[in-house]
Amino acid sequence: MREKLLALVALQNVDLEIAGLKKSTETYPKDITELEKQLTVVRSSIEGERAKLLDLDRQRSNLEHDISAEKDKVRKWEGRLSDQRTTREYSALAREIDIAKKGQQTMAENLVELGKQATAQREALKQKEVESAGKLAELTEKVAGLKGKLTEVEAQVSAIDGRRDAAAKKVDAPLLRRYETVRKKRMPAMVALAPPGTCTGCRMNIRAQLYNELVASLGFDVCPSCQRIVFVEAAIQPR
Repeated sequence: MREKLLALVALQNVDLEIAGLKKSTETYPKDITELEKQLTVVRSSIEGERAKLLDLDRQRSNLEHDISAEKDKVRKWEGRLSDQRTTREYSALAREIDIAKKGQQTMAENLVELGKQATAQREALKQKEVESAGKLAELTEKVAGLKGKLTEVEAQVSAIDGRRDAAAKKVDAPLLRRYETVRKKRMPAMVALAPPGTCTGCRMNIRAQLYNELVASLGFDVCPSCQRIVFVEAAIQPR
């Protein structure tokens, strides 16, 4: 009986070691998600400034294209002035040319203004990138650190799994099944009873007769309250 208990104690010690490792990193996935959200916010802020600059550059490019097209149109109209047969036709075309040139002037002024805005926005983007560089580096380092710790713990758990398999093979099959059933619901799955018969898992008292039987037999039983495997400390003490 003692050998069965000792084998189960050894298995539970391995399980508790695994549980401890996993618990040490249980908040890491959530922490990583939160850090990655912060990274996204910072990067989105930079992309927002970059998008503003791209939009200004696009407006400038379109306006330059429009100005070029208007100039071509005016040159063609000016080339046709001498072909006009009547004073009325000449005046009408000259008026269109004048209106077009004024439109060009307005577009040229707008182009200059867009250039100023683009220059200011380029500086704003540069400033945002400088301001965000430290934060990005800090957040990236934290994410990498947590992921590294997770990987390290996973490797440790994987190594311990081999020890667990070996320990489980030494446990009596029916007792192992009982242990695994309880372990899925609560850990530790087996606990010692404290005198005069208190389950150290759920803190409930068991029947005095059951406690006395365990003291006499140095065996094990089940706590009626939490269903954990219970025993007295003397059962696993060196003899």
